[in-house]
Amino acid sequence: MAKPERMLTDAAAIEAILQRGSVCHLAMVDGDRPYVVPLCYGYRDGVLYAHSAREGRKLDILRRNPAVCFDVAIDTELAPGEGPCRWSMHYRSVIGTGRATLVDEPAAKRTALDIIMAHYGGQPNSEGRYPYAEGILENTIIIRIDIESLAGKENT
Repeated sequence: MAKPERMLTDAAAIEAILQRGSVCHLAMVDGDRPYVVPLCYGYRDGVLYAHSAREGRKLDILRRNPAVCFDVAIDTELAPGEGPCRWSMHYRSVIGTGRATLVDEPAAKRTALDIIMAHYGGQPNSEGRYPYAEGILENTIIIRIDIESLAGKENT
């Protein structure tokens, strides 16, 4: 790391970033080219969950190569400086790697969607479930990312 003083080593601090983030940028390899997409996500127990339509480039890539990299950043703020190349950015971020699995089993999809909804502050019904509109589960596929490595960094 170019600036080791910015490295986060506390696992709880790294997990807190994943819990607070609002966008996960998912990087994949499409042949010999990178491909990155921003996603809504949920995080629980070392796994990221994202939802997707049942078809598209992202899924085509993941079916060919499930290796992924992702990042989540929070508390971003431009820090103006005195003159050119003296500006900076305040942030806390996590970069991770993992393997993506496409999940299409209804109960597992519902659980993953519940994790995503809870991440964004959704309120479950009195039975503790989220009332999804008809067709949502059938028309959605879940991207499950089993995290293999995490690294945190901050400039606050």
